[in-house]
Amino acid sequence: MEHRYLFPGDYMADPSAHVFNGKLYIYPSHDRESGIAENDNGDHFDMKDYHCLQVDDPRTTEARDCGMILSVEDIPWAGRQLWDNDVVEKDGRYYLIYSMKDQTDIFRLGVAVSDTPEGPFVPQADPIRGSYSIDPCAFRDDDGSVYVYFGGIWGGQLQRYRDNKALESARLAEGDEPALPSRVVRMTDDVMQFAEEPRPVIIVDDNGKPLSADNPHRFFEASWMHKYNGRYYFSYSTGDSHLICYATADNPYGPFTFGGVILEPVVGWTTHHSICEYKGKWYLFHHDCVPSGGKTWLRSLKVAEIEYDENGKIKLVK
Repeated sequence: MEHRYLFPGDYMADPSAHVFNGKLYIYPSHDRESGIAENDNGDHFDMKDYHCLQVDDPRTTEARDCGMILSVEDIPWAGRQLWDNDVVEKDGRYYLIYSMKDQTDIFRLGVAVSDTPEGPFVPQADPIRGSYSIDPCAFRDDDGSVYVYFGGIWGGQLQRYRDNKALESARLAEGDEPALPSRVVRMTDDVMQFAEEPRPVIIVDDNGKPLSADNPHRFFEASWMHKYNGRYYFSYSTGDSHLICYATADNPYGPFTFGGVILEPVVGWTTHHSICEYKGKWYLFHHDCVPSGGKTWLRSLKVAEIEYDENGKIKLVK
């Protein structure tokens, strides 16, 4: 299966794909022309709303827009920039976990709730207490526990924090120092707050050594979690090496052992994805910037089929 564009009618990015009630939904961010020059703070990514998309067959059909499900104007604590989001179902309700800058230009995570996958979603009055950075992935484990994986470096502000506390000045890891890790946190039963302090998601090599900051396979942003054959697969973007990689563990907290590269660099700087099973096949959803002329944003959604070998290694289906 070749990589297919899913939604040529508009520029969407950062797809989070899930099956709810037997239907395949995608929750992307929404790129738009802003006229703001590109910079390391991501000010050119001036997204203002979220839409819900639904796909009948990722191999043959385009996604259709179920409508806008949340906008900046809906959110009481809103500053700007509705970046990546994800949706999780629990006890018949749907929880949209999203990232946005507050009125002091600090990224926080928020929660909005709906009775249906298509929304609209009603936001809570305040962000999640103790939340920071971007790119939430909401994962419900087999026992019903909901975990959120999050974090992104540079514009995502992860380098401003250590041990869940803000630093006086941001610091990037360098050289052979351990790479800055993603975070994972279990949510409260009502999926409204963190139930614990976020923990680092450590990725190690085959010898158990954490990946270093100069390793091209280290974490940068775009956390995703899925399970296959009882194993936890943590996948992520490597940032300036433009890869999507994965690592595996026997529990949701890790440490995760590096497994390999899923996707080589695409056109455009950012690489973001999700992985989902639908009707017996596994799919990788991602984006690139080819339709907008190869710029660093105005991204378009794509899909490709993946499969697992006898050792659980992920590979693209050609």
